[in-house]
Amino acid sequence: MSMFRRFARATTVVAATFVSACNASDSTGPSAPLPVLGLAVTATGSSTARVTFSGRSGESYDIERAEGAAGTFATITTIAALTADATTNYDDRGLTVTTLYRYRVTAIKNGARTPSAETSTTTLAFGSAVARISTDITVSRTLFADTAYTLSGFIHVANGATLTIQAGTTIKGDFETVGSTLMVLRGAKIQAVGTVKAPIVFTSSRAAGSRQPGDWGGLILVGNAPDNRSGTVNVEGTGTSAGTTSGTNYLVQYNGGTVATDNSGTLAYVRVEFGGYAPLQDQEFNSFTFAAIGSGTRASYLESLAGLDDSFEFFGGGFDLDHLVAFETADDMLDMSEGFSGRIQYVIAINTVQLTPRTGAGFYSVDLQGFENDGCNGTGCDLGHGSQPYTIPLVANFTIIGCGQASCMGAGGGYGMMLRRGTGGYYVNGVIARWSTGAVSLRDPFTYTRAGSTATPSETADLQMRNVLFAETNNLAFQAASATQNVLDLTGNNLTLSTATAASLFTAIPAVGSLATSIAAFDFTPTTGSPIASGGLATFTGSIAAKAGTFVTGTSYLGAAAPGGTKWWTGWTNYTRN
Repeated sequence: MSMFRRFARATTVVAATFVSACNASDSTGPSAPLPVLGLAVTATGSSTARVTFSGRSGESYDIERAEGAAGTFATITTIAALTADATTNYDDRGLTVTTLYRYRVTAIKNGARTPSAETSTTTLAFGSAVARISTDITVSRTLFADTAYTLSGFIHVANGATLTIQAGTTIKGDFETVGSTLMVLRGAKIQAVGTVKAPIVFTSSRAAGSRQPGDWGGLILVGNAPDNRSGTVNVEGTGTSAGTTSGTNYLVQYNGGTVATDNSGTLAYVRVEFGGYAPLQDQEFNSFTFAAIGSGTRASYLESLAGLDDSFEFFGGGFDLDHLVAFETADDMLDMSEGFSGRIQYVIAINTVQLTPRTGAGFYSVDLQGFENDGCNGTGCDLGHGSQPYTIPLVANFTIIGCGQASCMGAGGGYGMMLRRGTGGYYVNGVIARWSTGAVSLRDPFTYTRAGSTATPSETADLQMRNVLFAETNNLAFQAASATQNVLDLTGNNLTLSTATAASLFTAIPAVGSLATSIAAFDFTPTTGSPIASGGLATFTGSIAAKAGTFVTGTSYLGAAAPGGTKWWTGWTNYTRN
């Protein structure tokens, strides 16, 4: 073989080897990144966890999460390629309380992916940590569900600050600091949005089983909407402390506002338990106090439990509320006055017994009513009971059940509705039951004027009552007519004085004097064939339609629960009396 031929053969072999090597490299692709180092996951709250790992320059990362021991991994976020080696943190939010979560991190580089081994954590229980709030909140702040907070003193959320409260958070009123209360002042906001499974609870600092009405103050919101009183009018019960020292009970004015659309925030799935303190004679804190609250505010799914004064009291203003529950109220279940013009749909209020309040906190009311609505009364009512704006709420689908005994309603109480001092309002599709004195009292001619001074108010009158059933109300629909008392015509307003028992109307309600606490004992759904399963005003007309707008809708049934409908009062409420 010639030298040339041997050289050519060698060249061919080398070339073939080179081509083979290139083909081998192309089939393998870029080398995969190594798994991340130092992966750790720590639960930081009842709904949060922190993922930490050591990241490398040039790599991006998918953080993946799976719920429970057998859940499927899914990417929850992607970390962009790092420009340098660095410890990387990611805070995962919106998790479920006391739930196991597994995590892994997939490193990505040049299209290649390498997942890490998995690690896990379990979110914390509600109230795992504790904290005390004893000074006013002057800058925006968030309260977290993993911490149980104690309000010690009279805590004010100041103008310009927003208090955000995470779903599932518990806030306790300090029993040792008498009257401890949360006040959201004019210009401040509260964003307290719970859920069915994780309501926000304001309650007594005492242990369950020893709690009483009046253990602490309550929740007070003060807005900038109009009312009908002039001069300076302060929130009832404020002013027992001189000056404006943080955390003390200084005077808080609420009247004189001019912004009907004022926004004080949002309340949803919120309970207030064992509140209602009376620092002065006839000057009480309620479970919920809404003073001059504007229409920018929203409130849904609220419960007052075992309050020493009113469950829900409204002074002026006007905003929308829905799905309210009041249980074991020591004074009025709903109290509206001074030009309140809000709209409310779906209300359940029931008393069964008279509870013993905390010593020194005040006393049970001597005139407990279901509704107690007033126009204007007291100083600053320049036109007396005719002061404007008039109190004209719209309340639809209400179930108002008294304790059924005069002994637990007071000498001046026992009416399902006390309408007086020039109030108006539209009351539609309701049930009033177990009121020992009577169903309704139209207390004075000023109030009758709102109805047009007639027993069958027109569709444009400022006071109308339509499609309401009365049961177990001492065989009395209205307090007897007299020089000062007035009545409405039953037939002309589709009002029914029923001979049925209250218990027969509903699937289940506690008997008079019962200490039932099981949710099964509180089923306000109409029974089959119940007179409240039908008879509702399904189509509104006149002033009621104009007032209702798109917020309040007509129904074919009476009361707060639809036949066969969702039991909206379950899952987030509490019926424990101590």
